[in-house]
Amino acid sequence: MSVSSTTDPVSELYSAHHGWLQGWLRKKLGCAHNAADLAQDTFIRILASFEKQRHAELDLREPRAYLTTVATRVLSNHYRRQSLEQAYVEALSQMPEAVAPPPEQRLIILETLNDIDALLNALPQKVRAVFLAAQLDGLTYNEISQQLNIPPRSVRRYMALAYERCLLPHA
Repeated sequence: MSVSSTTDPVSELYSAHHGWLQGWLRKKLGCAHNAADLAQDTFIRILASFEKQRHAELDLREPRAYLTTVATRVLSNHYRRQSLEQAYVEALSQMPEAVAPPPEQRLIILETLNDIDALLNALPQKVRAVFLAAQLDGLTYNEISQQLNIPPRSVRRYMALAYERCLLPHA
């Protein structure tokens, strides 16, 4: 499926394959409503990527394979968000009701947790490992270097990259 930039390739892809993708997701999820939401999320991601590439030609020899790849990533994010939400709900259930945050605050906290998770997940694996060792475990750069068996200079470079990405996530 080769589409020039004079037509709207994402609309064409949507028209030709949205129903199929939604059915594929419905089989994976067992829920028509979530499948519809994730199909839309998949096309939003494709549209954003297409626009970021300044409407380059969309050349898809296997459009369903492409959709499956993008949808699998969207599905993975969905499961990760569900897992994070479940962990948060479990943590809330351990709190005394008197100190538990109100529902509005819970939603804001959950959205923030999802944002942090997405930001950390976007970091390369070694950078994430170094950053979490420093931030969560409180290890020094030398301790991280020894624990992860990487040179101290790499620890410093990875931390700088992590801080840059965390402080300037759109850079």
